[in-house]
Amino acid sequence: MAPILDIPGAALFAAGIALAMGSLAAGNGLPRGAVALILAGGAVRAGAAMLAHAVAIRAAQRVVAGWRARIFPRLLAGRLPRPLLAGESAALAIDHMVTIEAYEARFRPARAASAAAPLLVAAIVAWASWVSALILLCTLVPFALGMILAGTAARRAAERQLAALAGLSGLFVDRIRALPIIRHFGAEERIARQVGAATREVAERTVDVLRVAFLSGAVLEFFAALSVALVAVYCGFALLGLLPFPAPEKLSLGQAFFALAMAPEFYLPMRRLAAAYHEKQLGDAAMAALAQVEAPAPAAPATARFDGLRVTELAVAWPGLRIGPVGFELAAADLVALTGPTGSGKSSLLAAIAGQVAPAGGTVATARGGALDPADIAWAAQTPLLLPGTLAENIALARPDATTDEIARVAGRVGLDAVIAARGGLGLLLDHRGSGLSGGERRRIGLARALLSRRPLLLCDEPTADLDAESAAAIVALLREVAAERAVLVATHDPALAAAARLVVAL
Repeated sequence: MAPILDIPGAALFAAGIALAMGSLAAGNGLPRGAVALILAGGAVRAGAAMLAHAVAIRAAQRVVAGWRARIFPRLLAGRLPRPLLAGESAALAIDHMVTIEAYEARFRPARAASAAAPLLVAAIVAWASWVSALILLCTLVPFALGMILAGTAARRAAERQLAALAGLSGLFVDRIRALPIIRHFGAEERIARQVGAATREVAERTVDVLRVAFLSGAVLEFFAALSVALVAVYCGFALLGLLPFPAPEKLSLGQAFFALAMAPEFYLPMRRLAAAYHEKQLGDAAMAALAQVEAPAPAAPATARFDGLRVTELAVAWPGLRIGPVGFELAAADLVALTGPTGSGKSSLLAAIAGQVAPAGGTVATARGGALDPADIAWAAQTPLLLPGTLAENIALARPDATTDEIARVAGRVGLDAVIAARGGLGLLLDHRGSGLSGGERRRIGLARALLSRRPLLLCDEPTADLDAESAAAIVALLREVAAERAVLVATHDPALAAAARLVVAL
């Protein structure tokens, strides 16, 4: 209700103007009461604006905090309805949240004010001139119809623009990450055409949004100007006695000036609403996109104690690409390898087994047919998550209650002894990029974290990549040792690791 406090301030200001004009017209000079009313009106309006801003910002931050609490776990480790590029995930986690905050902070207060404020203004104007109030209300009906039509078109245009922006972000980030491969194969021109086409699509969608925004602005300005002009003509002709019909009321100079001064306030809340309407368009589209990510996955059967893994006809669908179907079984203590050329879908299948991507077909279950519990899965990714902190803290993300001895023991098992000895021990400070560490060392941190978790199913994505032959052989030996007590599923190009597996699934 804070924006509604703006109207009493406008009424005080208009009353001061009317009093001053009436007194000056009578030759009595400028009364102090008029000056006091004008100053009071300005103070009330300034206070109302500050209060509305503070209340709206706090409410918007609470709403966005709720969205983050629900969406971030899905993006980080939840089961998604479809695979997302890194740029798309970043757009959902950052850009869409900023858009929703602007929607909540600007559009929602403006919408609340636009629903009640015009009627309040009309009631105040009616106290001085009921005909002027009726003129204002009559212009409101065609204005509302025009805005409804423009708003429907604006919503569709904003959804298309936001989808194009998310697609461009995902494409750009993905291609930047693959830039060395693109240059190696001389595909710069083709990739430039892809990015150029996506950029042109975003530009076209943005122009569509602006076209609708200009249309809705033109509708608003036309009716706002028409209402003020009609009130001015009526009041002027009534004072001069030039109305072409019998005067329905008797107006004084002060009443006429009051009605005319309040007339612009009738459409002011809707002007503010129109100024914030772009936030509404983008906010609705952002919430619709987040709702798709937030949508619950199909209900799964009750989870069961892990006794092995059974993958049946599993398939993953990317735009323009289908991976699988693939089927195999993994015992509770076993080692199975997924092999295939780069891009064949090994990482995507691991993600589907881990429950991070909704499969396009097939099932993932325990050996007895129960649902696989995500709490039974340890994940050692190609690019493990690193957070600013010490080496020990990053390894202990899997088990925050692990002791220093346990962390040191598992770090030694994966071959991080040299790093620990040469760089200050487990207290080595890391940033989110793992600066100063090689690719192989970062992978070993992810593997150490997975081993520390003590979970019965270990998923490893290229655990021997970026390692020299001796280090790779040590990791292969470690995984064979782990497979004697846990289920280990690896995606690999390494022939030595594939040879160590009981079963090789070629994609």
